[in-house]
Amino acid sequence: MRAALWFLGLFAMAVAIALFAGNNQGTITVFWPPYRVDLSLNLVLLLLALLFLVLHVALRALAALFAIPGHAHSWRLQHQERAMHLALLDSLSHLVAGRFIRARKAAEVVLARESAMTRGGETLVYAGRLRALSHLLAAESAQALQDKAAREEHFQQALDQALHHDAQGTREGLQLRAARWALEDHDAQGALQWLDDMPQGAARRTIALRLRLKAARMARQTPLALETARLLAKHRAFSEVAAQGLLRGLALELVSTAYDPDQLQAVWHQLEASERLTPEVAIEAANRMLQLDGDVDLARSWLLPIWERMVGQAGALTEAQRISLIHALENGFALASGAPEAAWLIRIEQAQMANPGDSALQYLAGITCMRLQLWGKAQQLLKQSLTRLQDAGLARNAWAALAELAEQRGDVAASTQAWQNAAKTGTTRLA
Repeated sequence: MRAALWFLGLFAMAVAIALFAGNNQGTITVFWPPYRVDLSLNLVLLLLALLFLVLHVALRALAALFAIPGHAHSWRLQHQERAMHLALLDSLSHLVAGRFIRARKAAEVVLARESAMTRGGETLVYAGRLRALSHLLAAESAQALQDKAAREEHFQQALDQALHHDAQGTREGLQLRAARWALEDHDAQGALQWLDDMPQGAARRTIALRLRLKAARMARQTPLALETARLLAKHRAFSEVAAQGLLRGLALELVSTAYDPDQLQAVWHQLEASERLTPEVAIEAANRMLQLDGDVDLARSWLLPIWERMVGQAGALTEAQRISLIHALENGFALASGAPEAAWLIRIEQAQMANPGDSALQYLAGITCMRLQLWGKAQQLLKQSLTRLQDAGLARNAWAALAELAEQRGDVAASTQAWQNAAKTGTTRLA
């Protein structure tokens, strides 16, 4: 369609020229004393058109001639830029391939070419960022080669270049790399300092939080590590199972750092509700409170939600968690006085009656009755539990408890036999 319109336009122009020039009788007379020149109007128009065309071609030729130096300069600049970009790509390729010496040399080639261009009066709009990244690649290669002096030299120069307007976005990356290098050098405090110097928004990025978590654990700053792990879990930086395991381990570590009951209570209040309901954490906190001669009732209150989960939901706790909970309650009963244990006896009896085949609950009920001086019922429950107890520690404690009951009755033979049975299962550990 467009070609047809062009043909129609050309035909129309040809017709108009033919109509104008075919019957044009006009003339133009030029007087140049003593001469007179008569020219037809058609010839004058043709000469003017030819003159315009000649002048146009001449001007274009002159413009092209004068533009040759500029084109040569642009070509040289593009050649230099391509060479720098190629060297930068070489440096990255060598770095990821583990050829650190070559990567460092390629980065230094980029810096040398850029410096030569600057001395020649050419300044790239992205020169600051280019220099910062080149120094960073050289510093990364030096770090891999354990050349700390060269690393610090290139890194400081990269920080200086990051102050330029076009390179300010690279400063956060430099700080992250510095934190990672500090971790590789086992300088946890240095890594934390670099991360603290970052802007608040950048410091909450996933990569920065991962580095902070590693640094906090290396520095044994468990509260900071736990807080950082919570943020990472909210950002879904780990799988759900991995996040639970990490938070559980850090909470256990935090509980183990308490050295008096007041500090332990402060640590307990620092934990989130989900962490307090973790069986391992609650059991460890209760055991720690008992070890520190703290409030027994408070320790048992920490265990109460775990107990309710165990008796209310079948399979809510693993067998190891059940045994640990029973040991913790048993230790608490050994240190407490009567009234609180009576309330727990009701709970334990109700749970044992609801699950008559549970040997661990039978054992716990027997130990509780023994602490409340219900000798006959304690002996009956302990003997029933021994036939099905799978845990060696509970079995040893059950035989030891039966030996103590026999000694109180004055039955030396039964006491001796019970102690022998306890010794067969291992070293006796009194509850």
